[in-house]
Amino acid sequence: MVGAGQAGLSAAYHLQRRGFVPAQAAAAGATAARDGIPAGSYIVLDAEDGPGGAWRHRWKSLLMATVNGISDLPGLPQPAVDPAEASSTFLTRYFGGYEHDLGLAIERPVKVRSVSRDDADPVGRLSIATSRGEWSARALINATGTWTRPFWPIYPGQASFRGRQLHVADYVSADEFRGQHVIVVGGGISAVGLLDEISRVTGTTWFTRREPVWREAPFDRQAGHDAVALVEERVRQGLPPQSVVSATGLIRTPALRAAAERGVLDRHPMFTAIGPDGVRLDDGGFLAADVILWATGFRAELEHLAPLHLRGPGGGIAMNNTQVAAEPRVHLVGYGPSSSTIGANRAGRAAVAGIATLLAASG
Repeated sequence: MVGAGQAGLSAAYHLQRRGFVPAQAAAAGATAARDGIPAGSYIVLDAEDGPGGAWRHRWKSLLMATVNGISDLPGLPQPAVDPAEASSTFLTRYFGGYEHDLGLAIERPVKVRSVSRDDADPVGRLSIATSRGEWSARALINATGTWTRPFWPIYPGQASFRGRQLHVADYVSADEFRGQHVIVVGGGISAVGLLDEISRVTGTTWFTRREPVWREAPFDRQAGHDAVALVEERVRQGLPPQSVVSATGLIRTPALRAAAERGVLDRHPMFTAIGPDGVRLDDGGFLAADVILWATGFRAELEHLAPLHLRGPGGGIAMNNTQVAAEPRVHLVGYGPSSSTIGANRAGRAAVAGIATLLAASG
């Protein structure tokens, strides 16, 4: 398995529940990795230096009180939560304790560079080239998420901007923008959350390509299920997945209601070009700015799977639940409907069930 964020840990838990044995002895090197792992074993290769997945890198102001709900990992509920604690600190500790208490077979840091087929046998082995040698497996669960693939739109004149441009993946604190005018681009949860935060210390302007969709109805379990189902249908058809928030809409939390009353959430249509000192508005006007913060989302980190040629004509990867339709040995968790905490745990269980069925059928 590749990746040890929430979806990866969930899958590792279910592998152990199914009787797969941690293969820690495989860490000795390429030869051991290829020849020394017994049947019915598993290992998790994670590129991070420690536990926590993408949560290790979230900005410190993203507190447990304000973060989107985080589901318990299977088999071990979250410890007591201090709402004022940074989510990066709490979840890194929770994930690390989970790995330790369950004895999950995680090797890190290991960067997976490519995954390829050994031969044309549809039930043959897969070769995994990494920063620590080559590994071999009969099946692969990919749980690499999206954090390492921030999406940067391209606009005319972008390179001429003399101020600072950054993606939310690089955001640290609103304090670094004091006295500067900050443009925030994006219509998702991160965009509105950071607008609220940054606007408390300096001036902001909000731009989105489309009118933001606000959710007025309560977001209950059924609403979460329905949102995941919409994203799931897209990946079943082989279309690029959309974010779950595109299906759920933005929820008007008390903090965001207060931000709206302050005028922070007055959205502007997307600018048409970027100049050295600001942006050209869609009505021909000009807005001076010092910072452009791109809260424009992420793409799935799947470049290491390129040798398998999984993408179809629609630009996405056709899926049967978590299983890649064109390559049954590969399961994607943390992709499409399981890229949020709503679907990550369910995806881990489904991927392991699919692999168990595959291995039983192929002998």
